[in-house]
Amino acid sequence: MKGVSFVTNDKNEKIAVQIDLKQLQRHQQEIEDVLDVIIAESRKDDEDVSWEDAKRELKKAHKR
Repeated sequence: MKGVSFVTNDKNEKIAVQIDLKQLQRHQQEIEDVLDVIIAESRKDDEDVSWEDAKRELKKAHKR
């Protein structure tokens, strides 16, 4: 994608991504989709929480 550059280390391994902010505005939905995938992937090993437990925690947090 135009406006996207990879930053590499001394071993030429990709370690970061730079995104031109003008391109970000033009391709906002695509960038958000990529970020959604990254977030989902980072959470794949998280502990599952039942819907009942989640509701209980939300209610408890709301009372504070």
